[in-house]
Amino acid sequence: MKLKLILLICSLFLQQLHAQEITGELKEWHTVTLTFDGPETYEQDPINPFLDYRLDVTFTNGQEKFVIPGFYAADGNAAETSADKGNKWKVRFAPNTTGTWTYKTSFVKGKNIAVAENSADGVKLSPDGTSGTFEVTASDKSGLDLRGKGRLKPTDTHYLQFEGNKEYYIKGGANSPEDLLGYHEFDGTPKKHKFEKHIPEWKEGDPTWQNGKGKGIVGGMNYLSSTGINAVYFLTMNVMGDGKNVWPWTEEHERYRFDVSKLEQWELLFSHMDKVGLVKHVITQETENENLLDIGYTGIQRKLYYRELVARFAHHPGIIWNMGEESGITTWSPVGQTTKMRIAMIEYMKALEPYGNMVAIHTLPNKKDHENTVKPLLGNKSLDGISFQIHDLHHTYETTLHWRNESEKAGKKWVIWLDEIGPAKAGVLPDDYPGQQDTVRKDVIWANLMAGGAGVEHYFGYKYPHNDLNCEDWHTRDRIWKMTYVATDFFQKYLPFTTMKADNTLADVKDSYTFAKEGDTYCIYLKEGGQPTLNLEGHSGKFSVHWYNPRSGGNLIKTKIKTVNAGEKVALGPSPTLNEDWVVLVRKLKS
Repeated sequence: MKLKLILLICSLFLQQLHAQEITGELKEWHTVTLTFDGPETYEQDPINPFLDYRLDVTFTNGQEKFVIPGFYAADGNAAETSADKGNKWKVRFAPNTTGTWTYKTSFVKGKNIAVAENSADGVKLSPDGTSGTFEVTASDKSGLDLRGKGRLKPTDTHYLQFEGNKEYYIKGGANSPEDLLGYHEFDGTPKKHKFEKHIPEWKEGDPTWQNGKGKGIVGGMNYLSSTGINAVYFLTMNVMGDGKNVWPWTEEHERYRFDVSKLEQWELLFSHMDKVGLVKHVITQETENENLLDIGYTGIQRKLYYRELVARFAHHPGIIWNMGEESGITTWSPVGQTTKMRIAMIEYMKALEPYGNMVAIHTLPNKKDHENTVKPLLGNKSLDGISFQIHDLHHTYETTLHWRNESEKAGKKWVIWLDEIGPAKAGVLPDDYPGQQDTVRKDVIWANLMAGGAGVEHYFGYKYPHNDLNCEDWHTRDRIWKMTYVATDFFQKYLPFTTMKADNTLADVKDSYTFAKEGDTYCIYLKEGGQPTLNLEGHSGKFSVHWYNPRSGGNLIKTKIKTVNAGEKVALGPSPTLNEDWVVLVRKLKS
């Protein structure tokens, strides 16, 4: 008996030697990192540390259970050391509730085991079987910090919701430069973007690496956050694409070995984006390279790529997986994935993703393209939304409304975003072109939201300064950021938008949109002002009338008509000015 007890104690002691260093703030929605001692290896080892080993850690707390993939971490501090070898293996986990969490480790070795359907086929190695517990308390974050809001997840509405504070999300984002990660101070990256104009916006205490690197891109995120922008779009791989300067691998033409230090530096950036309230819209491929991995199929290359992205970055409380920019086959992009290929990769990512983060896809620009590539995806339970590109910005309203309604009829309500407008040479122009930006405000930003869309991102056309591939200064669109925030802030403050629908028959003004929860809240957007009449027939009670300036925001405005009585068509009075866009908000007064 004594011998058995001694052996048990020794076994537990040896297990703990290989167990963990637990780092991070042990709080709800924050990143908890477990670091294990495992095999000593390196990025180019003949036994591939990314493909031929597999770390999974199961976390449980009562009824909550997550199986989180881990990853090879070289020396455990590669962002600073640029190490490509070592014996550290990590898992990052974001707990969704407080209390005692238990973890248990699976670590196996075998040919292609990382992407095998059954990890039990592998040979167990230390730290396999390591287990332990840790205590998680409530988050102490507030304001913009996403860790105070919780994970951003799809719902049974057409909008995402933060799992913690239950706030629904309206997106107002930056779509350019798409090669954001082609930043000159990331390891193994062509020396392109510097974002020098934003270095002064880096703040003491913000992250850097290797003696002060990163201030330009971190400062840029600070600037975008300060304008009210809440999302940033970027590619994690553009090999053979437009920029040819972003990839997660050790070399541009490598597909099985990942640059550990570069990815750790990306992680520093993404963590800072969490803190300043920026959702990370991750674009995993583009139209020029959608057949680069496994000739478009979901084979070993693609599965490994997705696993590494999920293992290293899925823990972030605001992350969106976009399966590809301009996805599909068209006349000007004849080599692309078929519908079957797209569905396979979408469903694989959704099954791989342990947290339930959103899975979306970006479209080709024309209506015919939408019919060919979007329609076959209707009703797919693994696809949470569509990131639309349109050639003609004046089609924003009808595109948003049509596909919102079609998705609802198909039984899977999509989040509908308008993330790129054409023509490609223009997109959203710099502040030197206020007239074009005013058109974007009316016919893109407000059009998407008033049709029941969940927000927009702004693409910069290639014929103008600071475009989609060479933008170095987001200040060039300062005006569009402010107007975007004016719209998203209004929706968040004043509308129960998840329960509202577009119905332009309710108001009688030309060039207007009406969004309503009938009998409760009505929002009318007037492109050129006017004197609207609202149909309140069949309803009862008294309603307040306020106006809002979509150009500059500010407080709600009262005019001569302050209240109206339901039961008939009611005149709301003239807008504060004519020949300018205005919003009128009509809400039922509580008795």
